[in-house]
Amino acid sequence: MQSKSFSKIGGSGSEVEVDETFIGGKARNMHKSKKIGKGFEKRGITGKTVVMGILERGGKITTRIIQERSVETLLGHVRSSVEDGAAVYTDEWKAYWGLNEQYAHQIINHAEKYVDGRVHTNGLENFWSLLKRGISGTYVSVEPFHLFRYLDKQMFRFNNRKDLDDAGRFDLAVSQIVGKRLTFAELTGKVGETIH
Repeated sequence: MQSKSFSKIGGSGSEVEVDETFIGGKARNMHKSKKIGKGFEKRGITGKTVVMGILERGGKITTRIIQERSVETLLGHVRSSVEDGAAVYTDEWKAYWGLNEQYAHQIINHAEKYVDGRVHTNGLENFWSLLKRGISGTYVSVEPFHLFRYLDKQMFRFNNRKDLDDAGRFDLAVSQIVGKRLTFAELTGKVGETIH
């Protein structure tokens, strides 16, 4: 279900939303013994995986797992994924402030409002909502090692939501697995280990 396209999205006249989210356990679901004396009060995003998303309105979405929310990381991924001249909408996170050089960058401050005319990230927030409901409702628990697979599946469904029905998406997914092999060792991340 991985996208085989390396082409940039956007371009002059297109609108692109950029945002990131955190995937990981909820503090309220932690065992009592793990909450005591381990910085539980300051937990916030600690121990969670950061996922960045870029959505072209009316088009495709791309996501990737990132290690940090730094200026270099976020701007680098935007520049490698979005054509120059696109209108890029982000939240107020300061790492996005350098986008004005290549893009028509506008910011929506979520502390004040969520929509200001065409400036919003609601399309991407919708995708995050669908992803997180799938993880917590269908899959229940996701290992960080496998998170990219769940992202690929959700992107596949989202990117083909208008052109294909469920049967069409199934046919497309099955047609893409021909000639590919995934071993148990690769699936479990134990490549090179002897399985007894």
